[in-house]
Order: sequence, then structure tokens, then C-alpha cells
Amino acid sequence: MVLFFGAVYAVSMTFVDENKNFTIEKEIDYPIDKVFPQFNNLQNFTRWNSFFSDNKDLSVQYFTPYEGRGSALSFHDQKDDDVFGDVFIRYENPERTLKYQLFEGRKSTPYSIDLKFIAQNNKTKIIWFVHTPKQPFLKRSLNLISEDFWVDNIDKSMKNLYHLLGNKVDREMQHESLKFDSLIVEQQDTQLLLGINVTTKNVKDALFKNIVINHNKATNYVKMDLGKRDDEYGEPILITDADSFKDKEVSYFYGIPLSKKEGITDNNFSFRTINGAKYYVIFYQGSYAGRVQAIQQLLTKAKRDTMRIGDLQQTFLEEPTTDTNTVMKLSLPVYK
Repeated sequence: MVLFFGAVYAVSMTFVDENKNFTIEKEIDYPIDKVFPQFNNLQNFTRWNSFFSDNKDLSVQYFTPYEGRGSALSFHDQKDDDVFGDVFIRYENPERTLKYQLFEGRKSTPYSIDLKFIAQNNKTKIIWFVHTPKQPFLKRSLNLISEDFWVDNIDKSMKNLYHLLGNKVDREMQHESLKFDSLIVEQQDTQLLLGINVTTKNVKDALFKNIVINHNKATNYVKMDLGKRDDEYGEPILITDADSFKDKEVSYFYGIPLSKKEGITDNNFSFRTINGAKYYVIFYQGSYAGRVQAIQQLLTKAKRDTMRIGDLQQTFLEEPTTDTNTVMKLSLPVYK
């Protein structure tokens, strides 16, 4: 009986191609100058490609150059010794075409993946041409499922890429359209912050230096200990009394917005919720000391409108590195 089914299987394999070619077309609602760098930079590529992003046990090593022709990566599953391989970019025509090769396991023949990018106004069409490696006669049945696997992977990956670009591009567009020094009114949503409570002296540049130290502590904890990527957390927010700039000593909470609470092992960090409310807002660019005038403008507006106020929020729209050039959003919650 075993010999019979073996013979039937062998005969059926004569009707299955030794390798497979198929084409997959996708469209994404972002311009090509935003999309292409997510493909020709392999460090970007592994962040949204579901084969890499869905497997937390997958270890990846990148090789220079990190983008474009000649770049490469190696991967292996730390719990499954049979899952490993290499990816190479063999050819690049910027914003037009890319050619990948994927060597899987111990196979000497690679997958060939050619990508064509077509700009369509603010959208990008991506065409995947996939050529699978030749399979031994008795393993050709794998070609019957290979296309479904690739279609499923690309579907998931493109959804991941859409969300990643949404966070990235929306943030860039918001920064480009900022109007500085004008007071506006906003209704802001509830936010969850993970951060650190701090008390420090408010003399000369000591406060800003202290902010930089705690910015690095908070972002390193979120990125290294919690393993968050840039698109998985928001811009850092400093919360303090609105008129604390007058004091010789300042207490503040420096936090990073996250989507949900997670287990933390460092007692220096805690979660804090900012409730949704009406805010008076000013976007400010300049020296950190110069922000005081903008804060006073917010306080004056609230007093004139006979509004009660909450703690001032200073959102750093660019990473705080030097006190002579800061870009921030100053937000003051107000209540009747």
C-alpha cells in the first residue's frame, strides 16, 4: 500500500513544475520617495516585513553597505536551527526597481525577487516578480503552496508598512506645517506616558542638561528594554507646574507616549495618564530659556478667559540636544 501511494505521488509530481514564477501587485497610499527607502534599506525592510517582524526569536545581522546594491543580511531562528538564511540586494535603480536574492537554509539555489515601483501621484504601485528555486523531484509539492505563502506574507507586510509610514509621514507633515508663536486652541486626546519623576535645580543651563539626561534614560528604556521601534512611541513630553520657571528648584515628569501599559522592571519608571481636555497651545522654536515668554502668553490668555489651568506640557518635537535651539509644543490644559 505504501509503495502504491508512493508511486501515485511520484506520478503526480511529473505534472508539477520544478520551480514556480508568480507576480503580485500591491498599491500603497504614500508617495514613492517615502516608500522606496523602506525597501532598499534592509534595516527598514525587516521592521515591517512580517517574516522578520512576526518572529521574535529571529536574530538578524546586517552587513555594509546598509542600503542599495551590495547590502545584505543574515538571519537565524534562535529556537529552530532549521530556520536560517541570507538576503542580498543585487541591483538597484532608485525609485524604479530592486532585485533581491533570498537563500533559505542550506539550499544553494536562491529565490529571486524583482520589484518594480511605479509612482502614481501620492500613491505607489509595487509589483513583485517571484521566481522560486528548483525543487527536487519528490519535493515539488512545495511549489503548490509557495505562492499562497508569499501572498499571505506580502499582504501582512504591506499592512505593516502602511501603518509604519502613517506614523512616520504624518509626523513629518505635522512638523512641516507648524505655525510658530501663534496661540491656538486644541482638543487633545487621552495619552499614556511611561516616564520618570525628577527634581532638579533651575539655575543657568542646569535644568536643560538635566532634561537631556532624563530624555536619554527614558528613550533608551523604551527602545532597549521594551524593544519599541520609532513608530511605536510618541514624542517625549515634560509635565510640570505652568509657572515653575520662576522657581529655584523644578519638579517634573518626563514621559514617552505608549499605546498600552506593559510590565516594567525598573522602579525608577512609572506610568502616567494625561486625560483628554481643551488646551491652549503655542508651537515654539528657539532657546530653551526663551520659552518663558510663550508660557506667559498661555497663562495670560487663561487668566483673561477666567479659566482654571492644569500642568503645562512641553512636547519636544525635535530631540532635545542643545538649549540654544529647541522645537516644542507648549500645551496648557484649561477648564471652566
